[in-house]
Amino acid sequence: MWKHYLKVAGRNLKRSKIFSFINIIGLCVGLTCSMLILLFVKDELSFDKFHEKGQHIYRITTEATFKGQTRLSSNTGLLEGPKFTRHVPGIKAFVRYQSDGTDFKKGTEVQSLNLFRADPNFFQVFSFPLITGDPNTCLQAPNAIVLSKDEAIRQFGSTDILGKTVLLKEDTVFKPYTVTAVAKNCPQNSSIRFNALSQFQRSGKEEANPENWFNSYLNTFVLLDDQVSPQQVEKQMQNYYLKDASSSFKALLQKYGIPESEVSMEIYHLQALPGMHLDKTISSGNGIRSTSDPLYSYILSGIALFILLIACINFINLTIARSIKRAKEIGIRKVVGSDKKQLIIQFMGESALLCLIAFGLAILLTEALLPLFNTLANKSLALSYLFDTQLAVEFIALFAITSFIAGFYPAIVLTRFEPTKILYNRFQVQGKNYLQKSLVVVQFVLATFLVVLTFVLYQQFNFLTSADLGYDDSNLVLVEQYNTRPKGDLFKKDLLKNPGIVAVAARKAGSHTTLAKISDGAVLNFRQDIITANYLNELKIPIIAGREFSTANPTDSIDKVLVNEAFVKEAGWKDPLGQKITFTTQDNKIMQVIGVVKNYHYSSMNDPIQPQLFKWEDISKLNAFYIKLQPGMSNSTLDYIKSSYQQLFPLSPFSYSFMEDSNKQQYSDIAKWRQILLFGGLITILISFMGLFGLSVLASERRKKEIGIRKVYGASVRSIIQLLTTDYLKLVVIAMVIATPVTILAASKFLQTMLYRIPLSWQLFIIPDIMVILLAFLTVYIQTRQSAITNPVKSLKDE
Repeated sequence: MWKHYLKVAGRNLKRSKIFSFINIIGLCVGLTCSMLILLFVKDELSFDKFHEKGQHIYRITTEATFKGQTRLSSNTGLLEGPKFTRHVPGIKAFVRYQSDGTDFKKGTEVQSLNLFRADPNFFQVFSFPLITGDPNTCLQAPNAIVLSKDEAIRQFGSTDILGKTVLLKEDTVFKPYTVTAVAKNCPQNSSIRFNALSQFQRSGKEEANPENWFNSYLNTFVLLDDQVSPQQVEKQMQNYYLKDASSSFKALLQKYGIPESEVSMEIYHLQALPGMHLDKTISSGNGIRSTSDPLYSYILSGIALFILLIACINFINLTIARSIKRAKEIGIRKVVGSDKKQLIIQFMGESALLCLIAFGLAILLTEALLPLFNTLANKSLALSYLFDTQLAVEFIALFAITSFIAGFYPAIVLTRFEPTKILYNRFQVQGKNYLQKSLVVVQFVLATFLVVLTFVLYQQFNFLTSADLGYDDSNLVLVEQYNTRPKGDLFKKDLLKNPGIVAVAARKAGSHTTLAKISDGAVLNFRQDIITANYLNELKIPIIAGREFSTANPTDSIDKVLVNEAFVKEAGWKDPLGQKITFTTQDNKIMQVIGVVKNYHYSSMNDPIQPQLFKWEDISKLNAFYIKLQPGMSNSTLDYIKSSYQQLFPLSPFSYSFMEDSNKQQYSDIAKWRQILLFGGLITILISFMGLFGLSVLASERRKKEIGIRKVYGASVRSIIQLLTTDYLKLVVIAMVIATPVTILAASKFLQTMLYRIPLSWQLFIIPDIMVILLAFLTVYIQTRQSAITNPVKSLKDE
């Protein structure tokens, strides 16, 4: 019996090539998307769950309030780990972890090394297996270093390297570090990723200084006892902190002149290690991999569900539409004794066979597309994930559900046909096909939704990457230099000898914030930039009041500053020129405002412009060089910059970046989701239009005699095309009407997450809707025109 079912199913697939192709390709694409998304979601949910003690490891986080504004942070000071472990019951151990990038020397070549520091018990708390070395002792020595497998091979060509040394720069001297262990490469789903790890070192004097409660710059993890609750430990941590640090906190406020009413002591929390990756409320840093928004998983899962649903709708629609072609087969089967159960098994079996073929192709397509998907999603997923037991069960369930959804309803419809009507040619598909039309509408609602959202995301991305930042970043190269005695003046003079270089300015590298007191006694928190006198002029940042720094006034570098508009607004000044600012962190040094700088976006446009203050410093003491190049410069100019740099700073690695590229890189997340939505939109459109094409083919076949009669009575090709296309275009328009309010709501929610955003105009919805309608028309027109120009003699012949 089963052999007979398979034989009939195979013949049916062969006889209906175009519809089998549409169904198999549609299901294959839908299943491929679902597989890729399942891999992505599995990876997101599995972060940091490989640690044996992971359920009891927590990161200490802080909640700080300044002037009524609350800020959550993952950074802690030097003291939290050791003090809480000694004085809070339930904490068994602590590990501090910090990024400490440096340079290493190999022969005469100097390269950058992303070094991390951790307490000696790092490998006893976290489960990072070692290839060689002892996890209990490998970080005990101050000059010990642990390399990952990849780093060991990169440095020495082997993992058998215990006892070998690498030269790491400390200040201006390269010191030998001994390799005491080689670790397996950190898993892709680990928030902690290191290639080189050394001991976290601080002096006893620093550990005894109570001010280090408030100098936050590292991550602190604690291992809790199995019998205690995190909430209980949090409460005890806070009580001890208030008891031990209150006097130091008040002394600091008094030292820097900060009113107690404007700032409060921090509140400590515990964040579970397995929950770090998907917690966007607390930003990561200092060696912890960036967090991910769980919204990404929801969006991708939604796209996969949309695509799979559209493919199933195609299957159902095409199967029902083709039912009239198989009517006599069903009638004969019923006459010779087939019951409803046997027919359902037959048609469900055909559905399962199609799904099985599509499933096999989907696995092959998934493997082929993984590199592209990894690039889009910034992942390193592998097909080996498919062999995970849980994921295999999910895929089998996906196959079963897809087969059932795609085949059950058509099987029920087909087995209801009455054999007497079928065999006497009195059979017709009853009703007005409301289900079929509804499914077409659902298809295009989903397709239109994705297309419009993709269009909105494209426009927002284009807006962010082309908006006026408030300064000129074109042909601007940034070269940063660390850990070597500054020679910025010599570097500038040498660079300006090249005709391809227009100007050179500099600032102190990094982002620096500080506190100061203004004339009415209020304390402001602001970004401080140390710059050369020509910095603002080179970047074309306007001065809107007062004047800029001038080499004609050497005292400007001693007691004069510039502030931006946001600083003036925060200070509440009506006339900022001449205002005095007292730097309580610099022995109450007083400086005078001589100019106001127009606000500009020094960071991403997703971040608000904060108060900013500028001080003038000689270029010889600065280390971030902004080099303005002639338009259309050649690679020889960059080679010249590199040569000059290496001559002056032989112990520092050379690297550069174009500011235009760096600014666009800030929106890499939006660019990534723009691409993912684009692919999702294209796939939904492709599958939807394949189904629409198949339905138009079947409609033309079903109505071929009607078309022939109309042509005999003088109907034009145009009127027949209009007759055959109108019904489907009406369904597409109805779908757009339904999709529009939902899409407007989704687009509005998305744009509200952007600080600077495009206006929500009607063009964002009308333009993609028109594109969908035109494509739908062309899809149906291609087939209906062929039917309309067919000779009526052929269509009116008896079978």
